[in-house]
Amino acid sequence: MIKILVADDHTILRRGIKQIIADTQDITVSAEASNGEEALQQIAAGCFDVVLLDISMPGKSGMDVMKDIRLLKPKLPVLILSMYPEDQYAIRLLKSGASGYLTKESAPSELVKAIRKVAGGSKYISPTLAEKLAYYFEKNIEKPLHDSLSDREYQVMLMIASGITATEISQKLFLSVKTISTYRARILEKMNMKNNSEITRYVINNKLS
Repeated sequence: MIKILVADDHTILRRGIKQIIADTQDITVSAEASNGEEALQQIAAGCFDVVLLDISMPGKSGMDVMKDIRLLKPKLPVLILSMYPEDQYAIRLLKSGASGYLTKESAPSELVKAIRKVAGGSKYISPTLAEKLAYYFEKNIEKPLHDSLSDREYQVMLMIASGITATEISQKLFLSVKTISTYRARILEKMNMKNNSEITRYVINNKLS
């Protein structure tokens, strides 16, 4: 039996996943978590075959949780289930050690297939993501500017581009406004930009939103 931990802050989504899993004979939801800290506590105390992780939860971000899981239990497969399209976070998370990436629009059958695959020690990569990965790792292809950003800087860049203010970003990430301003300054410097409008234009042109 494949034991999974579902970490997502939406009760309805967790319930939906449990209903999907209920139709299988070889998978069971052993535990649930509504935020990153809770997920890490469950992982430290329990024994799971797969963690189903949302990267947008209150408190510690999913990307930070992903890194902490790798330190806590390096071999534990983590399948990302996110509202964000593959273009935004998939490659970064796979580089951080995720075993696969699924959007929340994926079919239930695809979710079950992905869980079984990562539980067996393989990576789950959709055909479209496989194409993006092949392009990304092509040696002669010049890497995009945003590749120079840290995970947190990248996250802040996307939030700025979506029109969220520094105060709102600080509240969502549980960081000070001053810290967000520092991240913004680093983004502008690394991307050789002058203002938020240029950040927004870049994100749109590179289809990151």
